[in-house]
Amino acid sequence: MNGTTIPAVAEPLLKIMDLHAYYGKSHVLHGIDLHVGTGEIVSLLGRNGVGRSTTVKSIMGQVVTTGSITFKGEEIGNEKAFRIAHRGIGYVPENRDIFPRLTVEQNLILGEKGGKKAGRWSLADMYRIFPRLKEREHVAAGVLSGGEQQMLTLCRTLMGDPDLIMIDEPTEGLAPKIVELVADYLKELKNRGISVLLVEQKLAIALEISQRVYVMGHGQIVFEGTPAELKANPAIRKEWLEV
Repeated sequence: MNGTTIPAVAEPLLKIMDLHAYYGKSHVLHGIDLHVGTGEIVSLLGRNGVGRSTTVKSIMGQVVTTGSITFKGEEIGNEKAFRIAHRGIGYVPENRDIFPRLTVEQNLILGEKGGKKAGRWSLADMYRIFPRLKEREHVAAGVLSGGEQQMLTLCRTLMGDPDLIMIDEPTEGLAPKIVELVADYLKELKNRGISVLLVEQKLAIALEISQRVYVMGHGQIVFEGTPAELKANPAIRKEWLEV
């Protein structure tokens, strides 16, 4: 060696290797390899039923798996979901899971992580990102519109101060104006250094905000690349994404 120092390659924040997942005897994921870097937005694309939601549920400890899931360099596969959350992973499920009888503000406060250290996000941040939530702060969450409930779920997860947030179909069934707000929210996360693993049907949004995309088919990754590379690959889009 001539004394030249080779720079160390940063370990991904989240790294999945040879992940298999099962619902009873049904083998759903077949050897998934995937990673998300710090401050990176990565989208997981594919048709319904190919295993995208199972992938994020597996990371969150909600599905029995084999293989390796590491977060910040530590193995977390098959840990309890609450322990995974405490490590710094936030999860926004497709069904939103708000507390309907509590107010908007109470829902947000419930999302705060315990401990003496102040989080990166405050109620004021949430109301700035989604002003509609400020207007409805004392209203019971159960009477909010679907779009408002989605805003609330996204913000409640952020109140837990995660380093990585996994979001399953955040724009499903939302009006175009709300979809634009959700896209702005995702960009704000990236600007603050929060990593995002996004499960999304709307190709346009995923390609606009992501640094990398994965395409799934039949429980496997069939494509990995940049949005530009996916745009330039009509064969993959036609076979695995287009209806």
